[in-house]
Amino acid sequence: MEDLKAAENPNMNRYTPPEGLPALVDAVLERVRARTGVRIERRQVFVTGGATAGLSNAVGAIACAGEEVLLLAPHWPLIDGICRTYGAVPVDVPFFDVADTPESAVEAVERELGPRTVALYLNTPNNPTGRVIPRASLEALVELARRENLWLLFDEVYEDYQYEGTHSSGLSLAPERAFAAYSLSKGYGMAGYRCGWLVGPEAPMEGALKLHTHSVYSATTASQLVTLRVLAGAGESWLAEARADYAATGRKAAARLGLPPPQGSTFLFLDVSAALGKGGLPAFLEGCAGEGLFAAPGPSFGPYPNHLRVCYTAAPPDVVARGIDILARRLGCS
Repeated sequence: MEDLKAAENPNMNRYTPPEGLPALVDAVLERVRARTGVRIERRQVFVTGGATAGLSNAVGAIACAGEEVLLLAPHWPLIDGICRTYGAVPVDVPFFDVADTPESAVEAVERELGPRTVALYLNTPNNPTGRVIPRASLEALVELARRENLWLLFDEVYEDYQYEGTHSSGLSLAPERAFAAYSLSKGYGMAGYRCGWLVGPEAPMEGALKLHTHSVYSATTASQLVTLRVLAGAGESWLAEARADYAATGRKAAARLGLPPPQGSTFLFLDVSAALGKGGLPAFLEGCAGEGLFAAPGPSFGPYPNHLRVCYTAAPPDVVARGIDILARRLGCS
């Protein structure tokens, strides 16, 4: 952003079309086509104020009041509130700790299916667990969605932070019923810029674009200009370095806590029930905070009253290591 000058970008202080800067839409189309193999068209994409806004627009376009959206849990906290904003009912589906095969993945979702279920939300690599849904399980869930006529909401914000194997694009598996939300917040460390894009089937995307237009009209023009530079290649070296650093930091943090290394994203999610006293999780978190360690409570991510989430990229690696040491001591890790 520091490189932008109004003299070189005379329209920087003006609105863009609701869909986004035409050149940026072109760049997004090229990127999504190359990464997914899906021949999306311009009517199937628009630039958003980050993935949060994109997912909100998608949910508003497909879910009516009283209809249910299944959330593979633990899940990103804001998706719950997004569903409630439109009167839809979020339904937690305990998944990442129980679904280890395609069959068990389908069974986990089928247990929560009901007559008012209209969509399934998936986030891989996952916030908060750092787990990745294997491609075979994704394919099985897509076939379930086809049988039950469900929309699919793919949260792709960590697509560039998968440390094991190759990321599987949800959009490529079911373009006729899948929305995919993307963001620069995680991939390129641009959370404050609030810029991303939403891709989906043409008919519901018309409604999603209307919601976008009548709420924010367009994503911030300066952020779109920067995003255009990033997608032209300016951010790739930073991304490669960050991915290597994040993976190394995550492995060290997991090893210190006696956990498997994260497969992706920037988080660890752990059960601390053995270390809880009379005050339960709130008291444990307050004790951690008293030593300078801040962690997110498990109930923010679904039915996990004795879990917490740590973000191992929230500070420089040496600071993160000190925080992980505090947590390891409180958990009795050797």
